[in-house]
Amino acid sequence: MKTYLSIDIGGTEIKFAQFNQAGNVIDKGKVKTKHEKKNFLATIDQIIDNYSAEIKGIAFCTPGKVEKTRIRFGGALPFLDGVDFAQRYGNKLNIPVAVINDGKASILAESWLGSLKGEKNCAAITLGTAVGGGIIIDGHLLEGVHYQAGELSFMICNSSHLSKMAGSAAMTGSAVKFIQEVNHHLGYSDENDGQNAFDAIQEKNPEAVKIFHSFCLRIAILILNLQTVVDVTKIAIGGGISAQPILLPAINKAYDKLIYEINPVIGQTLTKPKIVAASFQNESNLYGALYNLLLQMNNENLNH
Repeated sequence: MKTYLSIDIGGTEIKFAQFNQAGNVIDKGKVKTKHEKKNFLATIDQIIDNYSAEIKGIAFCTPGKVEKTRIRFGGALPFLDGVDFAQRYGNKLNIPVAVINDGKASILAESWLGSLKGEKNCAAITLGTAVGGGIIIDGHLLEGVHYQAGELSFMICNSSHLSKMAGSAAMTGSAVKFIQEVNHHLGYSDENDGQNAFDAIQEKNPEAVKIFHSFCLRIAILILNLQTVVDVTKIAIGGGISAQPILLPAINKAYDKLIYEINPVIGQTLTKPKIVAASFQNESNLYGALYNLLLQMNNENLNH
């Protein structure tokens, strides 16, 4: 049986899973991310060694911009700049290796087996520490001339706060910062406790509700800005926060208010995309990276 190893590299932890070709998980695990290049690569080496006798390909998902298989900048892990996993492992093991940016992986997962399945023009937004993004146009992943299409974190949302990304979507759309702001106003000791923040919102705490609606409006504005450029039929919202049942209705309500009440001209001109929850949450990158590998292998077979 053909199996594949998918590795999702994050700033906090590295997740990995062994899949069959249909996307069924055979085995999985995770380890803490080492923040020094030598030890980090040694961790990846060990994960791959554990599965090397059983796999026919390796799929990587990583922060940063990915130029074919080479990582640029590395996002939260800047020491990854210049690392090429295909060169490091493909030649050694004589198996295909694919590498994809984390935002693009999320939309591939949704397009393959999730809430965007069958959609030819769609997008995915992942709400986390920053904002991840991926776009599919005419059935194909939009990469861009410089492999940077969908880098929504760099969209400028407030020109009066440009220093250190303060006015960017990475900050204004950060789910982590939204959670921290709610808990700070509540005086709660663990500012990263998302459930506590949402409990306060559902209990109608006035300040928590105000912060929540402000956050949802910012996400609605981000969706609107995206829609003005790519004009898709459906947008999936992912990230751990998307599991909260009150989030999607609130974002949809904020979008409707934006285009029908605040600026009706927009509503008369632009068609609203369907805004839905992503099917995959914390494991979307593993599935998306695998699908990217399978697509790459299929393209290579067609070209031979």
